[in-house]
Amino acid sequence: MEIYQVGGAVRDRLLGLPVYDRDWVVVGASVERMLAQGYLPVGKDFPVFLHPDTHEEYALARTERKSGHGYAGFLFHAAADVTLEQDLQRRDLTINAIAADNQGHLTDPYGGQQDLQRRLLRHVSPAFAEDPLRVLRVARFMARFHRLGFSIDPTTLALMGELSSGVELQALSAERVWKETERALNEANPEQYFITLARCGALQQLLPELAAALPSNSNYNHNHNSSSYATTPALQALMNATATSTQASVRWSVLCRTVATEAELEQLQQRLKSPKLFSDTARLLWRYHQHLSDPLHADAVMALYQGLDLQRRPERLAPFIEGCRALTGLDPTLPFGIAEQLQQLLNTLAQIQPRTLVAEGFKGAALGQELQRRQLACLELALQPSAPQSAPQQP
Repeated sequence: MEIYQVGGAVRDRLLGLPVYDRDWVVVGASVERMLAQGYLPVGKDFPVFLHPDTHEEYALARTERKSGHGYAGFLFHAAADVTLEQDLQRRDLTINAIAADNQGHLTDPYGGQQDLQRRLLRHVSPAFAEDPLRVLRVARFMARFHRLGFSIDPTTLALMGELSSGVELQALSAERVWKETERALNEANPEQYFITLARCGALQQLLPELAAALPSNSNYNHNHNSSSYATTPALQALMNATATSTQASVRWSVLCRTVATEAELEQLQQRLKSPKLFSDTARLLWRYHQHLSDPLHADAVMALYQGLDLQRRPERLAPFIEGCRALTGLDPTLPFGIAEQLQQLLNTLAQIQPRTLVAEGFKGAALGQELQRRQLACLELALQPSAPQSAPQQP
């Protein structure tokens, strides 16, 4: 029974990056032996166990054979006779197919260390083309490692194109597509995720509503240097959002603003089953970002106040402004030059309480009409050039 550290932990340590998750492969063992040593079984498709003390994942060395469509369409063979080299061969990229024993000695049968030095994402074997999820994974690795100078091997990119032109991508579940997309949005260069998907033709297959905002995949394929395409308006806005916001939901909302219609946006988010935070942030930015302009107008501020439901959801304002800031590319410390003024105006509106009007005898539809009239009058007074800086009194 031999235990090796594998995958991202080995790769990131060789790159000098922090290591967060550690995965292990066990050679020469059986399910019974793992259970006898106290490991806890968690794998549904193949034998994966949690260490009884560290709770890190330990998987039995295994081979796989294609048996159907999609990333789940494989038959796995995990047994004591599977070698370390066989286990590493089934992995996606050479940089992820390096193993280290407990003395730190490396096993690298497919040239992963050389590819790390060359800053190259290269597939391990032709079996790469059997798993459509690997298209998304390579795209996500580009989002993570682009800043280090990584590129995709042309042959690997060609295999990704083959996967994208067939039916395999359609077998991916919405949850898997969204999971990889959300993880990419949290990386240093999320625009590279979408560039890579466009280069191999996967963007049109998986995210067609976004594909119209990027150049065609044929243009990408004629230029190995994908960075030259990051100046499209959609990708530039995403890059602006990445530079000014750490929230993946804001980055997503900015990219989604390039979707042609709100109906298509809803269609995209329903198909991906994106979380409510992401769908709400994207929908509100798409619908109301043009209301935030310089100079501010009372009607526009009222539309923002009501549309974003800021009386009950004041936490929506900050991500909305971050999204608007990314769309315009203005100074991040002063979006539209009016962020502070907008906050003051909203504070003014908050002083007009419905309960005050109820005490004055307003009720029903008349209450709502009077509340809106006073809020609008208050905004118009505050926006007059000669208006004092302090909050005006209720009219």
